[in-house]
Amino acid sequence: MTRNCLITAFFLLPLWAVAQQTRSFSEQVRTVQVIVDDDPLLPPVAEVGTSVEICFDELSHEYTRYIYKVEYCNADWSPNTEIFESDYMTGFNGLPIEDYETSFNTTVLYTHYRFSFPSEDVRLLLPGNYRVRVYSDERDASDEPVLEACFSLYQPLMNITGEVLTNTDIDFQQRHQQLTYAVSYGGCRVVDPTRELKTVVMQNRRWDTAVVNLPPNIQHSRGVEWNHRRDLIFDAGAEFHKFEILDVRLNGLNVDKMAWVGEQYHATLFSFAPQHNYTYDKDVNGGYIIRHTGDEDNATQCEYLFVHFQLQMPRLPEGDVYVCGLWNNGNPDPECKMHYDEQARMYECGVLLKQGYYNYQFRQYVNGVGRTLLTEGDFYQTENEYLILVYYRPQGARYDALAGFLKLNNK
Repeated sequence: MTRNCLITAFFLLPLWAVAQQTRSFSEQVRTVQVIVDDDPLLPPVAEVGTSVEICFDELSHEYTRYIYKVEYCNADWSPNTEIFESDYMTGFNGLPIEDYETSFNTTVLYTHYRFSFPSEDVRLLLPGNYRVRVYSDERDASDEPVLEACFSLYQPLMNITGEVLTNTDIDFQQRHQQLTYAVSYGGCRVVDPTRELKTVVMQNRRWDTAVVNLPPNIQHSRGVEWNHRRDLIFDAGAEFHKFEILDVRLNGLNVDKMAWVGEQYHATLFSFAPQHNYTYDKDVNGGYIIRHTGDEDNATQCEYLFVHFQLQMPRLPEGDVYVCGLWNNGNPDPECKMHYDEQARMYECGVLLKQGYYNYQFRQYVNGVGRTLLTEGDFYQTENEYLILVYYRPQGARYDALAGFLKLNNK
């Protein structure tokens, strides 16, 4: 996957969504992760002072001297130019990544790099949005980064309560879910909530369907509420598919066959077809965990292999179908674009992934928005994760502090 292809894909999304994406700009850099509190399934949102690790693989055993630079961003992920570097971090910006290790006994050679906050060298001070860019020190200083990782730190100044409803303003227990929520100011003095507060609501951490800065429809002295807002109605979707590859010689969960082809392991998953009825299947809402049979030294002993996805259905009249999960930020990544096989009457694609447990979903993208109605079905019973983030910038302040965070599941 070339860098140009990546940029083209992200232009399918709104620019404010692209600005916060954790992504690689190099086909040699893979499995970029932001891990909060040592849990790979947590969203990239942590309380100030909590451990945040950034890690990635470069497909080579040759050492590259990488450096990372930290940038503080506004609520819309644009760079904040009103505060100084010393306001949001201690230590030096542009430090080298010194924690790295080569893969062991793998057919695909790679080097695993990682660094974390807080560390002996750097501590992040303010609640808000952070973008970390990684550069190759062997290139010209004006070159683009090889990757960027985005996460948010919050300080619990405000309290958020919410509920996910299946009795929505457009249907009753059919294809949608509706969010209602309230924000209590706590000890914060809010004079004009429409100017001082900025909000983001996401389903399964997806930015293509995120609701940003929706004005509240109820205001009182203690807080604000969003109640019966049609903009907070989401397609319910279906439970994510899942597979697990712990041993490259054995068929794992939902793996139809394993094969060694050329110089690469290949795993073909069982094919799926759109559902007509809801089926419960416990998932992690698109998440993934890197691991292998021994479950030791997973970062350096897991193999890379091509995973083949198949969706049995007639060709759709418009848009393209992508396989999506949090391993590609749920984005229409060119590598994950499915091609239609007229003879087999199915969509298919192959993606290079690291061994582990994965969730995924098939989505039809039209005008930059992914839908599941035709590829998966939409069922009100589907268990989904909803994130609510509330940023606070009182009059005269120079940055958007993330003052409230809530994670909701509708079951």
